[in-house]
Amino acid sequence: MISFTVTALVFGVVFLAELPDKTALAGLVLGTRYRASYVFAGAAAAFALHVALAVAAGSVLTLLPQQLVHALTGVLFLGGAAVLLMTRDGADGGAEVRKPENQSFWKVSGAGFMLILVAEFGDLTQIMTANLAARYDDPLSVGLGAVLALWAVAGLGIVGGKALMKRVPLRLITKVAALLMLGLGVWSLWEAVAG
Repeated sequence: MISFTVTALVFGVVFLAELPDKTALAGLVLGTRYRASYVFAGAAAAFALHVALAVAAGSVLTLLPQQLVHALTGVLFLGGAAVLLMTRDGADGGAEVRKPENQSFWKVSGAGFMLILVAEFGDLTQIMTANLAARYDDPLSVGLGAVLALWAVAGLGIVGGKALMKRVPLRLITKVAALLMLGLGVWSLWEAVAG
């Protein structure tokens, strides 16, 4: 059974954490050069694969004692918040994207898939998704929330990233995501200590 509360929480956390990430910028670059639907298809497939791997890793963590899982996820959330707060705007830079020789669906979506697949391995949101899967022991709800958030960010990056960044400062988005992760980290550590 899907928990809409867990799905919504995961969506919010992952969405905010992914917005200032390099993949939103990569989606923006690809979306300005190629057909948006082709780019989105490749990015969506790569994000689905990453979420499946993260949820599987998080599900393995649920086999550990609950206090240990809470302590581990708390520390990882606090580390993620620190990474977000210490990242400078634009630190990821803009990777140069080569234009495929033709604009076919397979070439463009393949380029989007490979770019996201490589860029997201070990990324903060993948680690965060694994943490959330371990924390809530609800792989379906966590996976659904994470993949919808990543698809939403990819869509925004591809279609309207430039307009969003004009209206909402990247610094504000980063600070809100860090604050949410800090809160989840403190809460997890409190649960580990309170038992």
